[in-house]
Amino acid sequence: MSDLSEQQKINEAGTNSLAQPEGTSLAEWMNTRIARYETRKYDWDALKFQSDFDPKFRRAQMRYVGTGGTGVAKDVNTVPAEHFTFSTMVIPAGHEGPPHLHTDVEEVFFLIRGKLKVVIEKDGERFETIMTDRDLISVPPGVYREEINIGDEDALMCVMLGAKKPVTPTYPADHPLAKIKR
Repeated sequence: MSDLSEQQKINEAGTNSLAQPEGTSLAEWMNTRIARYETRKYDWDALKFQSDFDPKFRRAQMRYVGTGGTGVAKDVNTVPAEHFTFSTMVIPAGHEGPPHLHTDVEEVFFLIRGKLKVVIEKDGERFETIMTDRDLISVPPGVYREEINIGDEDALMCVMLGAKKPVTPTYPADHPLAKIKR
């Protein structure tokens, strides 16, 4: 039995991935809990509705645990999520992640390489910081965040959200993306 077919079975059954499925060996089960880089691909369409509105919002997600908060409904090529999601995101030079918030989860950004300006807003107060290689920021629920690649190369970051299936993010009421229906 291949690793992917066993993982697909577990994902489609919707079972608790933290419990070894009956009738599987430890090796079969653990192979469903490995997401190898060689089997990942960047999904430039996960947030395509944003880049269709404005090309500066073009970025890609590579999912490892769960589907994250981008609105992707299903990806059987990930480790099933139970308590958090984990992906990497590429933001090309000059591009940005628009201001958004998650009402239900903490979001963590760990910048592997690049240079990002991160803008945080809450209740009319604004905070900005510059992140570089191996910097991390944890943004609580209900706080707007925006990531802008101010470097000369693609920024690569890890993104973790603190829920199995986070609620799709919302945008500020006055932002044009708030009016787009997906």
